Amino acid sequence: WSGTAKTPTSTCLRRMERRICRLLTNLCVRQERIANEILMYFRTRRKTAGDVSLEDPLDTDRDGNSLTLMELVSDEEDIISRLDLTLKAEKLRKVFGVLEGREQTVLRLRYGLDNRLPMTQREVAKKLGISRSYVSRLEKHAIERLREEMGK
Repeated sequence: WSGTAKTPTSTCLRRMERRICRLLTNLCVRQERIANEILMYFRTRRKTAGDVSLEDPLDTDRDGNSLTLMELVSDEEDIISRLDLTLKAEKLRKVFGVLEGREQTVLRLRYGLDNRLPMTQREVAKKLGISRSYVSRLEKHAIERLREEMGK
């Protein structure tokens, strides 16, 4: 024999070395895949990182119960009443055109519509050059007409 003699021990060691290398290679490949999946997860989360849910707990109250953003912002009744008020105001704007010019003017001045400050009946009477009692009658008549139209 030329060179080194092959002993059963050296052959076993080489086989074991090959098996260990394969295992290590497989582990390295798996580790890279896992690392890649983790990176992909964080990249997709980055898009929604600023999103806040209304149901996420923000703080706790005295009793230790969690408080959510929804509870702090408003409650359901408040939202419903605001929506109802908004719908009624929109309907009132549409119906407002039923009134005569002087009635519209009196209501605008009295209730501060069109971003004005509300005025008293005396101030409205002085501005329009009519009596305070006539302003009162115009206002009363206009409100009754608006109620009738809103009821339809």
